[in-house]
Amino acid sequence: MSERAQQQPEQPSQDATGSGQHPEQPGQHAAGSGQHAAGSGQHAAGSGQHAAGSGQHAAGSGQHAAGPARLVDERQARQVAEAARESAWLQPSFGKQLFLGDFQLGLVYPQPRQDDDLARRGEEFCARLREFCETSVSGAVIERDAKIPDEVVKGLADLGAFGIKISPEYGGLGLSYLYYNRALIIAGSVSPAIAALLSAHQSIGVPQPIAQFGTDEQKQRYLPRCARGEISAFLLTEPDVGSDPARLSTTAEPSADGSEYVLNGVKLWTTNGVVADLLVVMARVPRSDGHRGGITAFVVEAKADGITVEQRNKFMGLRGLENGVTRFYQVRVPASDRIGEEGRGLKIALTTLNTGRLSLPASCAAAGKLAVKIAREWSSERVQWGRPVGEHEAVARKLSFIAATTYALEAVVELSSQLADGKRQDIRIEAALAKLYCSEMGWQIVDELVQVRGGRGYETAASMAARGERGIPAEQMLRDMRINRIFEGSSEIMRLFIAREAVDAHLAAAGELIEPGVPAGRKARAAAKAGGFYAKWLPTLVTGKGQQPGAYAEFGPLAGNLRYVERASRKLARVTFYGMARWQGKLERKQGFLGRIVDIGAELYAMSAACTRAQQDAADATADGRGETGFELASAFCTQARLRCEELFSQLWANSDAADVAVSRRVLAGRYTWLEDGVIDPSTPGPWVAAAEPGPSKHDNVHRHAG
Repeated sequence: MSERAQQQPEQPSQDATGSGQHPEQPGQHAAGSGQHAAGSGQHAAGSGQHAAGSGQHAAGSGQHAAGPARLVDERQARQVAEAARESAWLQPSFGKQLFLGDFQLGLVYPQPRQDDDLARRGEEFCARLREFCETSVSGAVIERDAKIPDEVVKGLADLGAFGIKISPEYGGLGLSYLYYNRALIIAGSVSPAIAALLSAHQSIGVPQPIAQFGTDEQKQRYLPRCARGEISAFLLTEPDVGSDPARLSTTAEPSADGSEYVLNGVKLWTTNGVVADLLVVMARVPRSDGHRGGITAFVVEAKADGITVEQRNKFMGLRGLENGVTRFYQVRVPASDRIGEEGRGLKIALTTLNTGRLSLPASCAAAGKLAVKIAREWSSERVQWGRPVGEHEAVARKLSFIAATTYALEAVVELSSQLADGKRQDIRIEAALAKLYCSEMGWQIVDELVQVRGGRGYETAASMAARGERGIPAEQMLRDMRINRIFEGSSEIMRLFIAREAVDAHLAAAGELIEPGVPAGRKARAAAKAGGFYAKWLPTLVTGKGQQPGAYAEFGPLAGNLRYVERASRKLARVTFYGMARWQGKLERKQGFLGRIVDIGAELYAMSAACTRAQQDAADATADGRGETGFELASAFCTQARLRCEELFSQLWANSDAADVAVSRRVLAGRYTWLEDGVIDPSTPGPWVAAAEPGPSKHDNVHRHAG
C-alpha cells in the first residue's frame, strides 16, 4: 500500500455528530473490534523519550550534546519519564474524562463560591497591588534598563506579593489560586518581567515544593523567609539537559555519615537565579549502600560557598528577567535540606507543576486584555479609506479574534484556578491544557495586534514617544510573549505529556497486548482484559446528551456549543481509539496525530470554560456590563473554535506528516545542502552546546541581592 493510501481512510464513516464531512477513522480498523490494542504498553503514548516538561522558566531546550551529560538510551529516558509521573488517579478529572468521550460538565460547573473573607482579602490585595503598579512601576524603565529596580522589588515585598499563596501561619497572605493569578494579570500587564519574577518564585521556586513536600521544620525555616521577599529559583535544566532529565549530570554525593550532600554541576536558564536567596536544585544522588539514589530535590542557600552565578543571560524579550548560569563546586548541603526522599525529585517537580503551570496562562491573559484595549482604541481612531480601520472586514476579523479569544483565555485561567482551589480534582491535564492553549493563542493574539497596528506595531514604544506619539509597546509584547511557548515545557512537550495522560486508561487496560517481547500467555490475558474494557467503553461513544436538542438549555444561546463539545468529546475518543488500533505500539511516534488530538481537547476545554464563565457572569451580573455581553464573546469564540476543531479532525487522516518526516530525514542527511548556498551565516564561532565540565568556576560571581 502506498504512503498516501495509508494516510487516507478506505471509506468515510458517518460521524455521530451528524456532520459526515470528515471521516474519523481508517476504514481497515473496526471501531468495536476489541482485538486491537488501545495503548502502547509501557511505551508512553505521549511522553515517548521526553519528560513531561522542562519544569522551569527556561529560554530553550538545549538538545544538542557537547558536555558531560550522562549517556542514556531511549528506553532509559522513557523509564525515567514514566517513573516521574503520578501513576494513580485518586481524584476525578474533567480533562481525563473529556479525552475518554465522557463530557462531565458537573465537574466544572457550577464552581463553589469562594469564602467571603478569602474573596474580600483577595480583592483588597489586588486593589493595593494595582495602585502600587500604577504609581510606582514603569514597564518602560524595566525594558530600557533590563532590570526591575530594587525599590520595586522592595515595594512588592512590603505588599506581601512574594507570599500570596503562603499560609498566614508562615507570614504569607494565604490567598487562593484565583486571586494569585488575578494578581499576576495585574503585574504582568505593567511588566511581564515582574509576573515572571513573582511566579518563578512562588509557583516553582521554594514555596510550592516545601508547602507540598517539606517537613514541618523546613516549612518553619523557609516559608517565612519566602513570604518576606527572599527570592527563590528552580534549577533543573543543564546545558545538555532540557526535556530529557534522564541525562541530568549535576551530582549530590552523600557524606559517609549521611549528614550532608556535596553538589557539583552546572545549571542553565535559572530564572531568578541571579538575584535569588534560596534555590531548589535537582541533582543526581549515586546509588550506594543506604542510598536509593536518583534525581533528588534540595533547598540550597544561594550564598553557600562554591556557588557561582557565572553569567546573566539575555533574551529577545523579558529583558528584566534575572536569568543566569549557576555553577556548583563542592557545595555542602545539609541532609535536612533535602526535599522528600532520594530519587523523588522529578516527581516532586512534576507534581509542583500541576498547579505551578497556571501562572503562565495568567500572563498570557494579561497580554490578551491589553491587546483588546490597544486594538479597540487604535482601530476606532485610525481612519483609512474614509472609515475607521476597525470597520474594514479584514481588520474586524482580527478584532473579533483578539476579543473573543482573550475572553476564553481569562475563562480558562479562572476555571483552572478554581479547580486548583477546590482540591477535589486531579488537574494535571487541565493545568497542562491551560498552559499549552493560553501560550499558543496568546502568541496569536499579540501577533495580530502588531498587524493591526501596522508599521507602528513594529516600532518601539520609545521611538514613537520620541517623535511625539503614544508609546504603544506592541513589538515588546510580541517579544515578551514568545517565550511562553517554550518555558515550563515547550508546546511540543506539553502535547506529548497531555497525550500520555489522556490515554492512561487505555494503557492500563491493554498495555501488554502490544508490548514487544511479552510471552504469548500474558498477551492472551491482556487481550481478554482489553476486550472487557472496550466492550463496556466503546458503546458509550455512540450516542450522548449532545444529540438531544434540548440539552444544556439552561445555558441559553450557548447550549448548542456545549452540545457540540459533548459530541466532539465522543468523536475525539473514537478517533484516539482508531489511531491506537491502527498504529499500536508505533503510536508514540505519530506525534502529529497525537498533537492534533491534544489540540482538539484544548479547544473543547476552552469552549467549556468560556460557556460556563459566561453563564456565571450572567448570574453575577455587575455594573460593568459583563453579564449582558459575556454571552456574545463566548458565542463568537465557540464559533471560531468549532471551525478549528473541524479542521483538526480532518487533518488527523489527511495530512503531510509522513512526507514531512521523509523530507526531514533527507535534510538531516545533507541532501539539500545546496539550498544553503548564496548566504553568509552571521553566527559567531563555537559549539552548539557549551561544555559544562564540573569543577571550580573561572568566572566572576554576578549574583546580587535585589530589594
